Formats: sequence, C-alpha cells, structure tokens
Amino acid sequence: MIRPRYLLRILIGVAVLVAAILITRALTRYGLTQITSAWQSIGIGRFGYAAAYAALSYVLLTGFDYLGLHYAKRPLSYPRAAIASFVSLSIGHNIGVAALSSGAVRYRFYSRWGLNAEEVAKVVAFSGATVGLGLATLGGLALVFVPADAADFVGVSSGSIVLLGCLCLLVPVAYCLAATFVRRRLTIWKWSFAFPSLRLACGQLLLGTVNFACVAACLHQLMLGVSELAYAKVAAVYVIANVSGLISHVPGGLGVLEATAHYLLQGAGSLPALIAFRLVYFLVPLILGLSMFAASEIAARWRGSTLAENSTQKPTERSERS
Repeated sequence: MIRPRYLLRILIGVAVLVAAILITRALTRYGLTQITSAWQSIGIGRFGYAAAYAALSYVLLTGFDYLGLHYAKRPLSYPRAAIASFVSLSIGHNIGVAALSSGAVRYRFYSRWGLNAEEVAKVVAFSGATVGLGLATLGGLALVFVPADAADFVGVSSGSIVLLGCLCLLVPVAYCLAATFVRRRLTIWKWSFAFPSLRLACGQLLLGTVNFACVAACLHQLMLGVSELAYAKVAAVYVIANVSGLISHVPGGLGVLEATAHYLLQGAGSLPALIAFRLVYFLVPLILGLSMFAASEIAARWRGSTLAENSTQKPTERSERS
C-alpha cells in the first residue's frame, strides 16, 4: 500500500506535469502570431485594466486562505497564506478539480508550517465555501437585475431566471443564519467541522463576491476591445457559464469561456478576447505559480540539508571537546 506522503508527492507531480502540458498546449494552440494579434486588436490600455482586475482577484483569493487559517484556528502570517494560496490556486484553476489539485499543493506548504491534514482540509473546505458564496451572491444579483441576457443564454423565461436568482441569494442568507445559530459539528471520518463565526462568514461573503466581480471585470475589459458590452451582461452570462464549468471540473474552464464569448459576441471577433483572457487570468499566473512552487521546493530542500548537516556536526564538535 502506498504511504500517504508518497501518494501526495505523486499527486503533486501529476498536477505540475498537467500544468506544464497545459502551458505547452496553450502556446502551441494560439501561437505567437495570434497572441500578438490579440494584443494589437484589444490595445495595451484594455490589457492593463484586465491585468489589474486579474491581480486584484488573486489578491482577494489569498484572503480565502488567510481567513480559512483563522477558521481552522491555526492562523499564519499573511505572506505565508498568500504564497500558499497563489501557488495552489494558480495551478488548481488550470488543472480543474481544484479541491484535490490545489489542496495537495496547499498541504505541501502548510504541513511545513505545522498544520496537520485535518487543519489543511478545513482551509480547503472554507475556501470552497467562499467560492460557492461568491458565485451564489454575484450570480443571484446578476440574474435578478439582468434576467433577459441570462434567459437568452440558458433558453428559459425571464421569470424563471429571476426566481433562480432569488434562490441563489437565499444561499448566503442561509449561510449567515447558520453561522449565527448552528453550533452542531459535522464529523467526516475522523475530522470535525463546524460553521464559522458570523464575522468570518461575512468575510467569506464579501471576498467571494468581490473576487468573481473582478474576474468578470477582467473579461469585460477584454471584451470591450472587440465590442461594446455592458458589464452586467458579461457578469451574468459568465457566472452562469462558470457554474457549469465548476460542476464539470473542466481544466481551466475550457468551454466555459468559449460559450460565454460566443453568446456575448455571437461568435464574431471573439478569438482575441478569448486568447487575452486565457493569457491574463490563467497562463501568466500559472507560470508564476509553477516558478514559485519550484523555488519553494528548492529552498525547502536546502534548509533541510543545512539542518541535517548542522545536526551531524554538533555531536562531532562535542566529542572533540571531550
């Protein structure tokens, strides 16, 4: 039977390998000519705004882990939470099955800093709940206030979309009520989970919603480079498509973005926006995340070898003195 630590190493190795393949496929699929064409057609200004919204999204994502560590009652400094969050999510966003892929990378970081498997699982579960709250809240608002676009995209009546939006908004309300009144713990295997405090729940609601608003704003800025579109329309359609992507666990949301762009632009001129969004929100963070992960592994091995060397030298020094 494979030991858990070896299984973890295999899982991380597979994740890194898949991420490297995705980078190669993306560069091969689009090519330098198409990337350059997308840059020219959209313009440096739109790229700059999109990159700023993407960066803000990843900053907000680091808050998921920072609050999650407080929920697990193992708070760490923000820089440590930010490194673990960015590296794990930049890889998880591209590979898919984020709870497993990003969870393995998170465990690699947090176990070095003293967290056990249950505590890391709580951070992962907390972050997943924050994602769900963000999607439900932003999606609910978009469906209630811009039902027509979502209705056309899904193929149902506007009334049904408004009802769906109201149901979505009940999710954060119910979650906050549960955080206030429910104190019963849920036991899964040997691990025990409970609802967070109302303060943490409100933090989840805020961070999750603003994060997806920033992702939609990133896509909106790039869409504006090829067509005039309202932000609310982009947000509504993107959230619905993104939910489908999360359910299917498609790596990097493949097909989600294509469906969104095809609907919003009716297929005309959507390629530059697609290429630009994949570069700004997926590919560039993935390259940075893999580089940071490699650097952290090298640093960890160097510290480990240094400690081992020091531990062997000290007994020798004591014996020479005696």
